[in-house]
Amino acid sequence: MMNAEKIPATVITGFLGSGKTTLIRNLLATANGKRIALIINEFGDLGVDGDVLAGCGDETCTEDDIVELTNGCICCTVADDFIPTITKLMESDRRPDHIVIETSGLALPQPLVNAFNWPEIREQVTVDGVVTVVDSAAVSEGRFADDHDAVQAQREKDESLDHESPLEELFEDQITCADMIVLNKTDLIADDSLAAVEGEVRDATERRVKLIRAGLDNVPSAEVLLGLGIGTENDMASRRSHHEIHHEDGHEHDHDEFESFVVAGGAVADAKVMAKRLVDVIEVHDVLRLKGFVEISGKPMRMVVQAVGKRIDTYFDRDWAEDEKRSSRLVVIGLHDMDEAAVTDAVKAALV
Repeated sequence: MMNAEKIPATVITGFLGSGKTTLIRNLLATANGKRIALIINEFGDLGVDGDVLAGCGDETCTEDDIVELTNGCICCTVADDFIPTITKLMESDRRPDHIVIETSGLALPQPLVNAFNWPEIREQVTVDGVVTVVDSAAVSEGRFADDHDAVQAQREKDESLDHESPLEELFEDQITCADMIVLNKTDLIADDSLAAVEGEVRDATERRVKLIRAGLDNVPSAEVLLGLGIGTENDMASRRSHHEIHHEDGHEHDHDEFESFVVAGGAVADAKVMAKRLVDVIEVHDVLRLKGFVEISGKPMRMVVQAVGKRIDTYFDRDWAEDEKRSSRLVVIGLHDMDEAAVTDAVKAALV
């Protein structure tokens, strides 16, 4: 059990579009006065998640309590970014009761948790637990399933095949590191499919991990997510990632498998038409994730766009500020061989 004098930190990880931001918004809304500091590791140039969370208006977590690390994977910038950020929070007049860290959907949780063993952090902060959010609907469709036997059979038939899937490895690493797994979007799949997803997720780790179900009308509260008391940084030997195993062979770590860029556009005349066009862009170009803000003609509020796979969620989150330049800006995340020019043109064509 963790030292009660240390500030607990919860690491929330999960694949692209799994629902981490929605979960954190509800966590803040149910914190019951507990002062929460947020560290958000955004992948891409546009801090969408931080802006969405900063607009939630919760007294337990003001905009001053939100820190964004937007220059890449937190596991690669521990010394330069993460440790100074934690140190600053500890020295703040608004010393938090709890720290919540939302990792990028492309980040490895293991190196981040190991960073809590650094002398500058260990004396003051401990990892309350790692919460991994899983998109149950995506897993049920087989997008991130890792069938080693099938891969081996394909290897034998086709020597030119890309044998390694970084998406599957990331998914498995996030499961391996979890103290709690939130099976999200369960309302989108049938009971028998959900049972299969649960079995697949349990098979992805040798450790016994608590699974909870969540959906649109059943988002876990702070009472459920906080206070696990694990002290995860002391128990990393059984949570080794593909990343760590790969490093044993002397390989460098990079994120060349992924690319992200921002596409800007003007006011959109019809939100439904835009959404349909974006679905076509995602399907044609195999885009992993779209997220950002859109200006809708004649509307005083900005629209949030969150897309993963062919599912697109849109909603108005707040009024445009008087001194704020209205515009449409979407972050696009995909694999490294994505045709950036073609995707940019296609997204711009949708933002009209």
